[in-house]
Amino acid sequence: MKRLILASNSPRRRELLGGLGLPFEVRVLQDIDESYPEDLPVDQVALYISGKKADAYRASLAPDELVITADTVVIVGEEILGKPVDAADAARMLRLISGRTHQVTTGVCMLTTTTERHFAVTTDVTFKPLSDDEIQYYITHFQPFDKAGAYGIQEWIGYVGVTCLKGSYYNVMGLPVQRIYETLRQMD
Repeated sequence: MKRLILASNSPRRRELLGGLGLPFEVRVLQDIDESYPEDLPVDQVALYISGKKADAYRASLAPDELVITADTVVIVGEEILGKPVDAADAARMLRLISGRTHQVTTGVCMLTTTTERHFAVTTDVTFKPLSDDEIQYYITHFQPFDKAGAYGIQEWIGYVGVTCLKGSYYNVMGLPVQRIYETLRQMD
């Protein structure tokens, strides 16, 4: 088994990968370009960005290392919801997902010096209609400014707002660990 490197600052991704019981280290490069072409279909953006992140690590990988990069996007219709810039932006995003189904897609790249695997996992998430009071309570108490789509499913808003989930819960948290586990088994 290669030495696993998680290329992410996300505490949720560290927690999820740690749940597999495999030793890993976190290595984060600064200032990786996460832009994407404007004409790229929204369902391909997360995979594209995770590939760009992996490319940034390619030159520094040792032969005994495997790096995992990931990017998660929230998609409402044809709009990608990134991380909110402030409370007003978070409220706008939560109103967009209120009372409807949206998609959460995580693109993953698993890279060694000789092998590369890419995949994306998409989960459908349905929210009940959220009141303005619920939205403001969540933003004030949980400050979801580091989360795509302005929410964490594992937080209060997920407890009270999510009415249906089709796909991987852990994908919505930011890392489809079941698929990563299966891919690691294939790469071993």
